[in-house]
Amino acid sequence: MNIILSSVLPVALIILMGYVANKILKLDQSTLSQISVYILAPALVIDSFYRTTISTEAALRLLLGYILTTSIIYGAVLIISRCLKLSTDDDKALFAISLCPNNGNMGLSIIAFSLGNEGLERAVIYMIFSSMVLFGLLPVMLKGDSLIITLKSMWQLPLIWSMIIGIILHLTDITLPFNLGKSVEWLGISSIPIALIILGMQLSKTKFEFGMTEFYATIGRLAIAPIIAYGIGILVGLEGLDLKVLTLQTAMPTAVNAVVMVKEFGGNAVMVARTIIISTLASFATLPFIIWLVTDVT
Repeated sequence: MNIILSSVLPVALIILMGYVANKILKLDQSTLSQISVYILAPALVIDSFYRTTISTEAALRLLLGYILTTSIIYGAVLIISRCLKLSTDDDKALFAISLCPNNGNMGLSIIAFSLGNEGLERAVIYMIFSSMVLFGLLPVMLKGDSLIITLKSMWQLPLIWSMIIGIILHLTDITLPFNLGKSVEWLGISSIPIALIILGMQLSKTKFEFGMTEFYATIGRLAIAPIIAYGIGILVGLEGLDLKVLTLQTAMPTAVNAVVMVKEFGGNAVMVARTIIISTLASFATLPFIIWLVTDVT
């Protein structure tokens, strides 16, 4: 029980602080978001790869688990949308909801509190793969871009270049002079609370309304997706910390950036925004159970 409370309550408190602060102070979310995306999150990625203790084999297994899990979820959503004969906008919204868990703002925080630094290293790797889907592949699904344009857009992601820099520093075993490594570490650490504050600010600006469609989408995001991830993880040979991270990251609510993508490239933005709200709130009930499951069973 202690590990559950110490994992979920600190995250909820910081999100609540962001919610209240934005109501009272009317903060500039766009500036905070830009700082997070272009400075803090890349620093976290560089520092994580620079100091990582995870083996190449474990990282590749985690990548395989993520790819298979995402592919199965994609196939399931495709079948559901065809069977229900959803409109084009609802179809796009369902893909955004299902394929984009909030493994950055919430995922890194929950795992940092529940699984420590070793878990965070693996969570960052998962986040990078997921970011490629969110910012690279999802626009293709929503707008219909070519593969060439998709690959070009991926190389524009700050997280990709951060990953490359971090891997180079790790492989070359370079020691950054004048405590520069500590600066990168501090920036990376600060990315987690800032991301949670941004999430709280976003929640403060969204109406708390939802229907049965959003309810069913939330069940799929919070309950069915982690079950798929857990099964796939066992299938590909993941165990211990690797299996816990794959399952927990997949159990996160829908990412706030999903609605940004839908607004930009097409889809039912209202449906996505409502699902973000209900899935985020509901996750504070489901995540403790998932944490208990992966902690006691794996």
